[in-house]
Amino acid sequence: MRQLTFLFFIAISILLSSCDNKTQETTDTDSPKYTNSLVNESSPYLLQHAHNPVNWYPWGDEALDKAQAENKLIIISVGYSSCHWCHVMEHESFEDTVVARLMNENFINVKVDREERPDVDDVYMTACHLSGGGSCGWPLNAICLPDGRPFFAGTYFPKDNWMKILRDILTLNENNPDRLEQYAASLSDGVRRNSLIQAAETEREFEMDGIKAVGDKFITTIDMEKGGRHVDGVNATNKFPMPNNYLFFLRYFAATGNEDALKAVQVTLDNMSMGGIYDHLRGGFARYSTDPEWKVPHFEKMLYDNGQIVSLYAEAYQLTKDPRYKKVVFETLDFIKAEMTSEEGGFYSSLDASTDGEEGVFYTWDKAEIDSLLGTEAEVFNAFYNVSQKGNWEHRNILYQTKPLSEIATSFDLTVEALEQQLSKNRMTLLEARNNRIRPGLDEKILTSWNALMLKGYIDAYRAFGEEEFLNVALQNANFLVKIAIKKDNRLTRNYKDGNSVINAFLDDYALLIDAFIALYQATFDETWLTRARDLTEYAKTQFFDEVSGMFYYTSGLDKELIARKMELNDNVIPASNSIMARNLYHLGLYFYDENYMEMASTMMNNMLDPVQNADQPSFYSNWCALYLELAKEPHEVAIVGDEFKAFRKEWDQNYNPNVLLMGGKSEGTLELLKNKLIEDQTTIYVCKKKVCKFPVTEVSKALGLLD
Repeated sequence: MRQLTFLFFIAISILLSSCDNKTQETTDTDSPKYTNSLVNESSPYLLQHAHNPVNWYPWGDEALDKAQAENKLIIISVGYSSCHWCHVMEHESFEDTVVARLMNENFINVKVDREERPDVDDVYMTACHLSGGGSCGWPLNAICLPDGRPFFAGTYFPKDNWMKILRDILTLNENNPDRLEQYAASLSDGVRRNSLIQAAETEREFEMDGIKAVGDKFITTIDMEKGGRHVDGVNATNKFPMPNNYLFFLRYFAATGNEDALKAVQVTLDNMSMGGIYDHLRGGFARYSTDPEWKVPHFEKMLYDNGQIVSLYAEAYQLTKDPRYKKVVFETLDFIKAEMTSEEGGFYSSLDASTDGEEGVFYTWDKAEIDSLLGTEAEVFNAFYNVSQKGNWEHRNILYQTKPLSEIATSFDLTVEALEQQLSKNRMTLLEARNNRIRPGLDEKILTSWNALMLKGYIDAYRAFGEEEFLNVALQNANFLVKIAIKKDNRLTRNYKDGNSVINAFLDDYALLIDAFIALYQATFDETWLTRARDLTEYAKTQFFDEVSGMFYYTSGLDKELIARKMELNDNVIPASNSIMARNLYHLGLYFYDENYMEMASTMMNNMLDPVQNADQPSFYSNWCALYLELAKEPHEVAIVGDEFKAFRKEWDQNYNPNVLLMGGKSEGTLELLKNKLIEDQTTIYVCKKKVCKFPVTEVSKALGLLD
């Protein structure tokens, strides 16, 4: 491919191998030496670069218009505040005045927070992957023609390599600009075609045999010894939690009884919670492990991971009643409350991996420090958490568990109960000491989609454990989002910080918030949340829906177009916004007897059927698989009506029944299925399917017996 040829040229050239006035230099010793246009932004990531000597602009018309007016190439550098290598490249290159002079004199330089502008990130990340030029990640650095079309993209570059790339590109642009135009045209065309999908020509039935074939193949991709993706030589380094994979396996087990599906969940959850990826002192999970055993984390903590992981462990507890899963949920939510929650009830985005530029130093330990803090109890603690004199990671110690409590208790002649109490006390001692360290940076921006994931986590935890505080936090967050993110016409905004909410929302913001509101209805039977979910769905239809394909674009019709208007189809660490919307439509269709919604969901699944069934890695379609399962085995509708509906619903939730939509309340409400269901002086449960209800019962145990 032409773009591959160009990247090869750049790679070979590397191997052989005064600032713009918008960046103002000041002499006041109390002021930063340099200030650029990012100083007016609210994103913590952008503000981190506001005093670079590089003349950064935020993404927007000013930078793009300037590039075209001056006929300059554009550097688009994308990252996020907790990104370790973003900080490294900033220190090496973007804080260097020699690099800044080269960039400022020859390019228009644009900084993008990928968490605020995932649409921009997706376009240029796709360009990176399509170019075939090697590693793609963050920081993502794309170089574009003045109109924004990319011809080169890659991730972190050391300073000398970065400068050589820029000089070689400038030389090529001067001597053979037509080649850059060819690369840009070819790559931009590929970006436009990527992720779009054609409507299926025929409608097919969704049958259990079909999803069983996919589910059984999916299970073979799991490492049944340590959990996570199977270590096959290709994926032998990093492991990501990927909660939605295991949420599907829980549903698959419930629907089919496949014991391997349950084992895939348990082995993954057990090893994750024992590993260093889990914060054994404070709770919460790091973004991924850099090894196949969950031991060494990439230490940043992301809200979107922890929200989904809470949901996963809560549902796993409902099924297995494993007390370790309850412990993980409660500790993780303690972490969210203590470190990731604003006074207004919003959830912050992330914590950095690094402190003062050193990754993991906040979370790791010298043995001597632990010995000093714990005294005579240190020996037991160190044995349990694999602490050694020389360290278990880069001369320091990550706390992680490899042996069960019972084995350590026996070796030290303790009871399990006594050991648990001692370790709990020890963890508190170390946590108090750790809290006196310099803390990792906190990204305080509040994102609608990520807040919806954490909101859902709190709801699922409430339903699994009946803890009223979890519901109270969920309601506080939901009302906060209604106040700051939902406009009068049901348009959403994506971000909130320092009282400002300015970025128009993307499809994932709508899809995830709708999903959370549906869940909140099931936890409260307050129809306000179901109505809000439908209102947001109707708005999303007007601004995101593509009548031709039957799918949804990622960007609103109100937004200025990028070089491509893309659709998010593949499930990843966060499920695809299209798969979430499809499930939302299906659930709302059942609640509101809306055949159009259900047909839309069916059409979307039909469009994705071939990719799902033919995938070598079904993990890229795990949420589509969940919808496939629901369409093949339609959910029950369970109505609980009467004065004792809260107590009945809580009793119901002590069981794991994922293929059920709950509804009800003290009165009949407005839902069609609830009409004429209230019987005076009793609380009644109706188990229904396809709008047909079995004979009503007054005991939860009997209602459970009526499920298929």
